[in-house]
Amino acid sequence: MNLTNIPTREIMPGYHGKLIHSENMSMAFWEVEKDAEVPEHFHINEQIMHVIEGEFEFTLNGITKVYRPGDLVIIAPNVPHGGKALTPCKLMDVFSPTREEYK
Repeated sequence: MNLTNIPTREIMPGYHGKLIHSENMSMAFWEVEKDAEVPEHFHINEQIMHVIEGEFEFTLNGITKVYRPGDLVIIAPNVPHGGKALTPCKLMDVFSPTREEYK
């Protein structure tokens, strides 16, 4: 498998993802348009977000910070979070267990 062969899907406005799933986890490689927002939400999945490019404003459990390339955020299950791309961004998310609604 090669990332270039995985089709891109727009999961929500401005969030274009390449999604990979195994039995117990999912990975998402996002290209995010400037000003695209993901509304505050929570889910049963543990999540790790990695900022690859750009600046991403992210609110985790009521605390807002701006994350830049190399930054990582660990998101526990059922903790409210959401964000906005301040610039065009590339992000990578890992979810466990598998993010079924992204299949």
